[in-house]
Parts: sequence; structure tokens; C-alpha cells
Amino acid sequence: MNHVIRTPVLGRVGTRRKELMVLLLISPDGVEEALDCAKAAEHLDIVDVKKPDEGSLGANFPWVIREIRDAVPADKPVSATVGDVPYKPGTVAQAALGAVVSGATYIKVGLYGCTTPEQGVEVMRGVVRAVKDHRPEALVVASGYADAHRIGCVNPLALPDIAARAGADAAMLDTAIKDGTRLFDHVPPDACAEFVRRAHASGLLAALAGSVKQADLGALTRIGTDIVGVRGAVCAGGDRNTGRIQPHLVAAFRAEMDRQAREHAVGTPAVN
Repeated sequence: MNHVIRTPVLGRVGTRRKELMVLLLISPDGVEEALDCAKAAEHLDIVDVKKPDEGSLGANFPWVIREIRDAVPADKPVSATVGDVPYKPGTVAQAALGAVVSGATYIKVGLYGCTTPEQGVEVMRGVVRAVKDHRPEALVVASGYADAHRIGCVNPLALPDIAARAGADAAMLDTAIKDGTRLFDHVPPDACAEFVRRAHASGLLAALAGSVKQADLGALTRIGTDIVGVRGAVCAGGDRNTGRIQPHLVAAFRAEMDRQAREHAVGTPAVN
């Protein structure tokens, strides 16, 4: 099957490309799954290093980031989560530096412990400085939680402004509590569209994740999402914790992304 041409975006998007481009981010939990991702490399765009048993954006070990960087093709950017972080700007900045030194191109920070936008900006400014001083071309992603109301952290629609004020490159939403509820259960498509609009208005990439399924891809494409992040949808049995990433499921997910992109480009809604 011919795929929609995709180019990983490395830099802020003040001059965002007009053609549709949705990147697929896949999150292995270790080197063995990263090798499975390598088998499906033609179907994905970013390999995301996390540790699911330590949280939604649980941070993995530096050596795991290095090993995964070595395991996947050189032309595939690696992202790494710094964790579901507390409001401790210095601690988080050091963790972010560790991730970029270990080989990650995208550095994702989950603002779990930030209860106000000001706290989020303070944390992210430290991350941006730590990362960019070491590797200016690296991308910093400020991540909030669609289910923020359940954990008491900053409002998800505040993330684009937080990211922009801090000098980050992207704003992201995920779900904090992995209990089967999904992104759209907490932030419906029209609110996600507003999130994407705000991100793009600030020259940021907009990334969306949170138990995303193939059935969600039509809406995610229509609202202009730049990066879609998944794990459970490409794991055996659909289980992000006990299932292992399956290359054929990655290929199937990518095929549906491409179908939605083609249909959207010609103005005809694809049937899910």
C-alpha cells in the first residue's frame, strides 16, 4: 500500500505546512518492543520511550533510551517522557537534560503536579533551557491531561498557552488514569479542536493521545492533529500493560490514518 508522505517535524511550526500531515507516535516499554517497532518502521514516525508501570508518562531509565535509540532506524526520531512530574522545576529540568543527553529528540513533560498555568510555565521554562542549551534542535513537549479534573492538575486547554509562554515546541494531551476511559471521554472532539487551534495559533505542534483507537482517527484528522500517540491500540489484545506491540497492528493503524488523511484531503468523510 502506498502511504501518505510524512516528514517528522523538527522545529516550531510558525510556517506550518499546508498539506495534511499526521505523525504516528508509538510507545514501546523497552528494548524488545522497540525491536518490534523497528520491524514496522515504515508505518510509524516517532518511537516514544516511556515506562507504563510508572504512570501515563512514566520515565524510563537513561540506558533504555540509549538502547532504544540504537535499536530503531536512525531516521526515526526517538521521544522520551520525563515523567508525570511534580511542581519541582529544578528536578524536572535535570531529568529533561538526562533524556536529551541519552539520545531523545522529543522531550515530553507531563505537568501532573502543576495546579496553575504559572506553575506549568515555570517548570517548562526550566526544561526548555536545559534541553536547548544542550541540543538546540531538540523539541520540547508540554503535556497535560484530558482527565485533569480527576487529579487536580492544570486545565487541559491551558496547555498551548503554557507551552508557548515557556518557549516549548508542542502541546500535548494524554490521559492520566489508564482505566479504559479515552481522550474523547474527557475532552470531546470540539474541545480538542479548540486545543489544536490554540496550539497552531501559537506556532506549536498539537499532539493528542489517551487510549486512542482507530475509530477516533476521523475526528483527530479533521481537527488538524499533528501527532497521534498510541500504545494500547497496537498491542496484543488492546492491553497497554500486558500486551506486546504487534507490527501488523502498527501497520493496520497506519493504514487507517492514511485512509482518513486521503479522504479528508478530497473532502469526503471516511466511513469508520
